[in-house]
Amino acid sequence: MAQQGNQQGNRGGQQRGGGGHNRSNRRQQPKDDFEQYTVDLARVTRVMAGGKRMRFRACVIVGNKKGMVGLGVAKGQDVTLAVQKAALKARKHLIHVPIVNETIPHPIEIKYSSARILLKPARKGRGLIAGGAVRVVLEAAGVPNVVSKMMGSRNKINNVTAVMEALKLLRPEPIK
Repeated sequence: MAQQGNQQGNRGGQQRGGGGHNRSNRRQQPKDDFEQYTVDLARVTRVMAGGKRMRFRACVIVGNKKGMVGLGVAKGQDVTLAVQKAALKARKHLIHVPIVNETIPHPIEIKYSSARILLKPARKGRGLIAGGAVRVVLEAAGVPNVVSKMMGSRNKINNVTAVMEALKLLRPEPIK
């Protein structure tokens, strides 16, 4: 009788665990052709009764340099966790950027919060004339020739969000 109880106990213990699925296998799968760029990394604090709680906020741009780009902002207990969460959010919020003759189809000016961004098409060979956060987004999207101007805010997250909103509003055909 006691031996039978052991057999049942052994059988139950050995069979548990989910039928042969290996979770570490998911991490070993080959990565897609997206590159990620960390635009902003900040230590943020929250004041609690026992003192200050520190976390990290990461702003990450993900792009394949073929017209797809995404933005993610996330917080985490340490830097790597925050960057991973932000990259995952960016991959979930990808947008398609129309590229016509190696530039954007038409000029666009947008205001997001206090950030104002101007993007204008440039001739072939002119290059990417953009600074800071705008340059990172346009490089990740794979737009080779654009002239841009950041006006208003110096906040990187607002500037990046403004560029993403501008890229969403682009139409594939040029405005005449």
